[in-house]
Amino acid sequence: MQNFLLALGRCDWRLWIIALVIFAPQPVVAETKSENIQEILATNQVPSNATNTNIPQLSDVELPVTSAQMLVQQPTPTNTPATPGEVVTITGVKANPTEKGVEVILETAAGDKLQVANRSTGNNFIADITGGQLRLANGDAFTFNSEKPLAGITEITVTNIDANTVRVTVVGEKALPVVELFDDNAGLIFAVASTETATKPPDTPPVEEKPVTEKPQEKPDEPIELVVTGEQDEGYRVPNTSVGTRTDTPLRDIPQTIQVIPQEVLRDQNVTRLEDATRNVAGASLVSSSITNFDQNTRLRGFLANFFRNGVRDQDRFQIMDFANVERVEVLSGPASVLFGRGFPGGAVNIVTKQPLSDPFYAVNATIGSFDFYRGAIDLSGPLNDSRTALYRLNVAYQDRNAFVDLFDESQFFIAPVISLALGERTRLTLEGDYLDQAGSFIIGLPIEGTVLPNPNGRIPRNRSTSDSELNRTLTTVGYRLEHQFSDNWSLQNVLRASFRSYEQAFVFGLGLNPDLRILNVIRENFISNTQIYTLQTYLTGEFSTGSIDHQLLFGVDLNRNEDFSSGRFFAGTAPPIDVFNPVFERTTEPLTLTRDSDFLTEGLGFYVQDLVTLAPNLKLLLGGQFDLVRQTTEDNLANTKVSESTDAFSPRVGLVYQPIPPISLYASYARSFTPVGGTDFEGNRFVPERGTQYEVGIKADLNDQLSATLAFYDLTLSNVLTTDPVNPNFSIQVGEQRSRGVDLTLGGEILPGWSIIAGYAYIDAEVTEDNSIPSPVGNRFTNVPQNSFNLWTKYEFQRGALQGFGVGVGLFYVGERAGDFGNTFELPSYLRTDAALYYQRNRFRAALNFRNLFDITYFESSFGRGRIFYGEPFAVQGTISWEF
Repeated sequence: MQNFLLALGRCDWRLWIIALVIFAPQPVVAETKSENIQEILATNQVPSNATNTNIPQLSDVELPVTSAQMLVQQPTPTNTPATPGEVVTITGVKANPTEKGVEVILETAAGDKLQVANRSTGNNFIADITGGQLRLANGDAFTFNSEKPLAGITEITVTNIDANTVRVTVVGEKALPVVELFDDNAGLIFAVASTETATKPPDTPPVEEKPVTEKPQEKPDEPIELVVTGEQDEGYRVPNTSVGTRTDTPLRDIPQTIQVIPQEVLRDQNVTRLEDATRNVAGASLVSSSITNFDQNTRLRGFLANFFRNGVRDQDRFQIMDFANVERVEVLSGPASVLFGRGFPGGAVNIVTKQPLSDPFYAVNATIGSFDFYRGAIDLSGPLNDSRTALYRLNVAYQDRNAFVDLFDESQFFIAPVISLALGERTRLTLEGDYLDQAGSFIIGLPIEGTVLPNPNGRIPRNRSTSDSELNRTLTTVGYRLEHQFSDNWSLQNVLRASFRSYEQAFVFGLGLNPDLRILNVIRENFISNTQIYTLQTYLTGEFSTGSIDHQLLFGVDLNRNEDFSSGRFFAGTAPPIDVFNPVFERTTEPLTLTRDSDFLTEGLGFYVQDLVTLAPNLKLLLGGQFDLVRQTTEDNLANTKVSESTDAFSPRVGLVYQPIPPISLYASYARSFTPVGGTDFEGNRFVPERGTQYEVGIKADLNDQLSATLAFYDLTLSNVLTTDPVNPNFSIQVGEQRSRGVDLTLGGEILPGWSIIAGYAYIDAEVTEDNSIPSPVGNRFTNVPQNSFNLWTKYEFQRGALQGFGVGVGLFYVGERAGDFGNTFELPSYLRTDAALYYQRNRFRAALNFRNLFDITYFESSFGRGRIFYGEPFAVQGTISWEF
């Protein structure tokens, strides 16, 4: 941490200027149109921040409500609240044109049990409705969104913000909207007036305003059905997630650290690679770099992470992905075998993809940047029929880039179609697929002498490449998701996905420098691999009560098959040495020799059960466990041998959440993971799985309704690690142990209107605790895992005035010293990288400039040993223009 502070102190003066712009935003003052507010306050003696506990009838309102501010201040009687744990279902949202504007109707038969709290922020009228949820008849959650429905009204949205709260937001274009609130047999009604209508003199006849609809309505008094699953801009704070429980659960109710990188952060940072997204995760360590062509090399809390797409296993060490169809990234830190089966103890990274919308949505964007970076993408969605029972979404992207490293180039084409079909009121079938085709280079890194360590011949420049290579890969994924709602409380999901990957690369690999530390000895290698992955998931979720105790039950079965044909099929040959200070690449036609040819087959079957028990409104218990059966088959095609091994494991999780006051959650949890280990020891005994065990305690706090923080302390141990047998060095024994202890602190959300932040700090004490190798690595730190790391991204967008629509963002990413190899023979130095961005958004048009490594510092991202050091990217800029229509 001391090094971080010193690095911060050395920052350029430009950083402090940017910081002043961000951390001193302009104040936002809400306008009040009523001339009688002081009189109302004096008469009723209600503070301006009072919370409404009932919704008055229009006939009960004696004073005219002329602004959202007055609505907050108006006293109302008390509704009868819902019983603890009861959530009122709002089954639809309708918009009904009126002479003054439009009435937004929240359809529910139990509106009297809902609690409403209103407030105004700038030009925004916001009403939080406690005790309710937006749910269609089939149980699916939805979001209502209407843009520019009236003159002077920019947008009206109705959305779920947590498990029992619905938020209604009315955004005025230049002033605070005029909103009246009352109830009716149909439900809750928000009467929104056009700004032009609201500001006319009383004797001026009202002008009828027509809301924007797809087709003209012959009878304007008929309700316009606008129930949609719209684009939901969650901001920098996402209150719910599915990665921790496989159900849509509030983060504050899950006794484990979960961080979500939402769509707005991905857009603001112009993220196109997974490694750029996980920079925002506290405790995430980068094992690869921007030029290694592998995305799935992230460590969490010191250990490797597991990767999933919409909750389905995506474990492929040669995986690459495109972000054109990514909605958000969910990261669970620590063992996750209780839900996802076999895997590494670091945690789970779940990629949530974009789904079809029931309203037409079309977007295009184009990016151009440093090092010949070009990217274009389209996003199309909407209904396929008039009844909107068939929906589609199509994401397409093409990217071509070079890099700061010589001889690097890459082109990538991606397409992802999705079709969603309503097979009935309670059944939906979603068909999904994607295809990615990539061709480019493979960079292997540079020697340690001349990069991290001095070299008498000078410093090796960061643009130097020692490999003239080629890489081609394709990835095709197809599948379906079938969802059926038996009732309001019970539902079933069945998911099938098949992935097919083809991978080929030809490269020159460095063996080490000669004693002159100038000439690099190399070999030539070709590698071919083809993989097929099949996953079938079926799980049942339900809610029920046993007396006063509520249960959220999950039971599921996972079946998966991973066929890795010709995995590790290596061809090797000689190649001329390379002068790293003056490289000349000579291609040779000498034949290559097949050195390894193996096939791997992994089959898994898992059963899991989980119960989230609400013992009291402020006390929740999470119990879960998964039993797995795994069979691994290895076939050596050169030796003509075949070995099959089977193993089983049970992985439990127990957690407790206590909420002394509603905004605070105190939690503690215990979780385990398992990773199959193939092979036998000298005596022929088969190895048992590696086991990860984590103890975690923490606190989650909602600092306000838009800003949340999490503080976690953990102890994570990996046991049954293979080490060299000291008696029989050609064999291994399972006596190794590795341990990681640390602290995670995260913060995310909106501090003030227009000012958003996502930040994190991690302290990781990760070391080898048991090993009998000679020399012993006990006490050695994990490779590429810093003890201290810090990430901060914050932006401010001007809400009004001449600069309305403009925004600026600043990011600080600090990474401390890290061990460069398993033997801890050298360290990568710490660094502090500064990023920045400028935005302008007007209606559906958006332009942005993103700056990476603003001060052009020289730093090292990662290391794969003394011969493979990777420089970080120098200063780069990218410009993006996007348009929605």
